[in-house]
Amino acid sequence: MRTKSLKTPKVNVITLGCSKNTVDSEVLMGQLKASKFEVEHESEKDDSDIIIINTCGFIENAKQESIDTILQYAEEKNKGNLEKLYVTGCLSHRYKDDLSKEIPEVDAWFGTLELPNLLKTVGADYKHNLLGERLQTTPKHFAYLKIAEGCNRPCSFCAIPLMRGGHVSRSIESLENEVKNLVKNGTKEVMLIAQDSTYYGLDLYGERKLAELMKRLSDIPGLDWMRLHYAYPSQFPMDVLDVIAERDNICKYLDMPIQHITDNVLKSMRRGITKRRTLELINDIRTKVPGLALRTTILTGHPGETEDDFEELLEALNNLKFERLGVFTYSHEENTHAYTLEDSISAEIKEERAARIMDQQMNISWGFNQKLVGTEQKVLFDRLEDEHFVGRTQFDSPEVDNEVWVSAKDNYVRMGDFSTVKITDATHYDLTGEII
Repeated sequence: MRTKSLKTPKVNVITLGCSKNTVDSEVLMGQLKASKFEVEHESEKDDSDIIIINTCGFIENAKQESIDTILQYAEEKNKGNLEKLYVTGCLSHRYKDDLSKEIPEVDAWFGTLELPNLLKTVGADYKHNLLGERLQTTPKHFAYLKIAEGCNRPCSFCAIPLMRGGHVSRSIESLENEVKNLVKNGTKEVMLIAQDSTYYGLDLYGERKLAELMKRLSDIPGLDWMRLHYAYPSQFPMDVLDVIAERDNICKYLDMPIQHITDNVLKSMRRGITKRRTLELINDIRTKVPGLALRTTILTGHPGETEDDFEELLEALNNLKFERLGVFTYSHEENTHAYTLEDSISAEIKEERAARIMDQQMNISWGFNQKLVGTEQKVLFDRLEDEHFVGRTQFDSPEVDNEVWVSAKDNYVRMGDFSTVKITDATHYDLTGEII
């Protein structure tokens, strides 16, 4: 059993879930460091006095992963290997009353908006003057930039508003200052994220300000790449496309989850858009920004999705040919609108439909990648793995998209540097090349 010490405790922060949670953990760690705590992120050592788990509660699989992680560290606490165990994030926000009864080893549970309370409990002071400064957990050359918190959309399947509250935009000035600090510390690429990035500014300025924000950020010297994630298709602000098209340091990339395509399912999902408008929007996007890589997310198995709905979706995806695509199966989440509907589609059918979408997308991705063989691409290198330098083009975001592999035996680059790479081969999701 670890003996107690009078020195400042060592804290290990564990992050689960999405990039928004990553930013929350980085802000938490920045605050702890400012209070002179020794802090690590997902350390594999067992020498921490305090564990803070930042949980995800979006879908069933994510919730189970969070619970399993909490139980893992609860057992370590029972063995005397740590002094305090705290839990924060979406799962904690939504279920802390129930979980506190089931897992008494946890010393305290905190919601998504309770950072000052968490810091006070740990013994740290909340530093209002940090202004978004944080301790990056990503490689320093890229960072996620959370431009807003919460969501005002009424999507039937989504519990995010229950866990994160309504949409709250950050000011343009605060985001400018944060990006300037990131660039000063070596960041070359920022990913703009929010639950709904296209809603940005409506609450704070009375109108959508995403295009202006992107212009202001792209003017910051030293910022080489910026890319936009999580754009909502309904009422999409078209002036954003003009900014993407005209600015060289804004990647020709857009992450816009459409979730489905049939009018029947879109209405049931409460997405506020029709199939016809979705198709028109995608056409307008590709017309205004030729060569743009469009990433989307699909949700299959929503209550009421018929086999005909699915076949129509599959056909539409084959015709639209998104450059990047991910798929989730529906999770029946209590207190959401869809929870009032019968979850009549079996898990096996949901998984089978998701697999069919990804099988089709694999062939689409293969076609896109084969066209890149012989071309030269600007690549930002992220890591060294298996005797290869691994990087990305402007059409690819970290962790979710394609990668470029270059032999470390015949080439040399520094992590976080750009190089021109000639693509010599391609698989379904990866490219191979040599540095020019």
